[in-house]
Amino acid sequence: FWDWVGGRYSLWSAIGLPIALAIGADGFRRLLAGAHAMDEHFRTAPLARNLPVRLGLLDVWYRNFHRFTSRSIAPYHSALKRVPAYLQQLEMESNGKQVDAGGQPVAFGTSPVLWGEPGTNGQHAYFQMLHQGTDVIPLEFMAVRDASHDLDGHHPKLLANALAQAQALMVGKLDEGGHKNFPGNRPSTFFVLHKLTPEALGAFLAMYEHRVFTSGALWGINSFDQWGVELGKVLARDIEPRLASGDVTGLDASTAGLLKRLSA
Repeated sequence: FWDWVGGRYSLWSAIGLPIALAIGADGFRRLLAGAHAMDEHFRTAPLARNLPVRLGLLDVWYRNFHRFTSRSIAPYHSALKRVPAYLQQLEMESNGKQVDAGGQPVAFGTSPVLWGEPGTNGQHAYFQMLHQGTDVIPLEFMAVRDASHDLDGHHPKLLANALAQAQALMVGKLDEGGHKNFPGNRPSTFFVLHKLTPEALGAFLAMYEHRVFTSGALWGINSFDQWGVELGKVLARDIEPRLASGDVTGLDASTAGLLKRLSA
């Protein structure tokens, strides 16, 4: 694990040891194989059929031409419930930059805000805003075709809900009274994994890495540094001993007031 590899890109390296311990060495090799297949696709596929390139172009189109400032992720599978949090770090830490690779300010928006929850939770929480809110927020569905359990009737209901939400976002429903009006024309992307296997998950995560790199390259930014997280670390080293001593010398008024509240 080289020190120039950001944590968000490190799961394929020795840092992936906990994954290997959890799913076994063979499972980890299968995860790597899926990622490698996507690497080769990204490297060799014509641009018109190159999935990460097309998604990266779509991200720039949404962000800079439609001015959509956020994107939501909705995995319809309980085993994928942490995917939104993983993708938050991958994309926002990579492309949440205000200067280009040469250190000059950019004149356009870069990374959107990524957020989300498992689809069944989201439907009863924030999908109201996605369907009828004043901001258009592209939504990405993740679904697995084949169930990984034997709960009778459960999986078809899950898939039906995912498809219904995508359809409702797209076509909407006219209601002259207003309160039940669904404007439709709300963009979404629907990812389907045939089975939730290590290969499929590896390919999906690698696809997202290359997608993030593509949009970062189009914006001319460095997707592999994360200076935005460093300043807080430096300041924390100064603040930590002050919590014990209560010393607020040299601090701004806001931080000094908060430290007084929090200090022992």
